[in-house]
Amino acid sequence: MTEITNTYERIRGAPHRLLWVGVAMVVLGVVALVFPMFSTLVATLMVGWMLLFFGGITFFSSFSIHGTGPFFGALLLGVASIAAGVFLLFNPLSGAVALTLVVAIIFSLQGALEISFAFELRPLPAWKSMLLSGLISVALAIVIAAGWPSISNIVLGTLFGVNFISTGVGYIFLSRALTSHAR
Repeated sequence: MTEITNTYERIRGAPHRLLWVGVAMVVLGVVALVFPMFSTLVATLMVGWMLLFFGGITFFSSFSIHGTGPFFGALLLGVASIAAGVFLLFNPLSGAVALTLVVAIIFSLQGALEISFAFELRPLPAWKSMLLSGLISVALAIVIAAGWPSISNIVLGTLFGVNFISTGVGYIFLSRALTSHAR
């Protein structure tokens, strides 16, 4: 109970900021959905830059690691991350195809794990919501895989759009709850 109280104390003075962050996220999400090809390109380039920076940091930090195995492991991870980042930055359309396949694989694995977890939770009332989440993840993976590679130019942008909208709506509702609770 004290964790909930501490969390409330930290955010209770921020309902207006949360409202504006939520509105901004919803607007960005709508823009991503309206322009899915552009937002897919932006997502691909963002992942490319992240891999490039991560790879650079990993590459240079590998020289401070003692031991042949860990050194070469970190060095290889750094070089592979740099190569993947450069590939995505210089070939964003091909990169979107590759990332879309990765997303389909991740969704299928996530769905399988959630379905398995749901059956472990079966006596509890919430097991059905976990099962539903797992089935939705598997269904999304199947839809993405069935349309791959032709839908690769819109999938990432669409997923980012939906995520931004759902996050924004969550912030808006939190802001409203904080405002009403303060009264």
